[in-house]
Amino acid sequence: MAETWDEQQLIADGFERVYVDSEWYDGPRKGLAVIDDVPHYFEGRDWNHDDEADEYRVWPASEAAVAMEREQWVIFARWNEAYEAGTVESGSHPGNGGIDARYDELESLLAPCRRAPDGARRLVGEVRFDAGDRYRADGVDHWFRWRPLQQE
Repeated sequence: MAETWDEQQLIADGFERVYVDSEWYDGPRKGLAVIDDVPHYFEGRDWNHDDEADEYRVWPASEAAVAMEREQWVIFARWNEAYEAGTVESGSHPGNGGIDARYDELESLLAPCRRAPDGARRLVGEVRFDAGDRYRADGVDHWFRWRPLQQE
């Protein structure tokens, strides 16, 4: 288990919230996080397996996109809670399509927002974890601290 941090300490150390994980592979790959107090999409470019910070492309998310992302996340978080409780099967995941009409509608509306635009910034994201549940309606259990990519 990764070390966990108190929320106040995370904030004091410059870490910011992650609202949505839309892809996880050995760490956060895609989602919605706060960068300099503004919600941004992030997309991992390189997978670093030695516990060092990873490189991400980031771009601002509109207020409308943030609202839709968070609505879709709540649908997922509620499903995950039921899955963890053993009351639903994995095949009922709303991301499978045709299971939750609103989730599907949001997926379609959000698709263009989730594509990195030309000129998306490149940042390095360092991850720390809080002690909360992995998936919850207000986000996830990990936070990012962002810094500029060092050019070589």
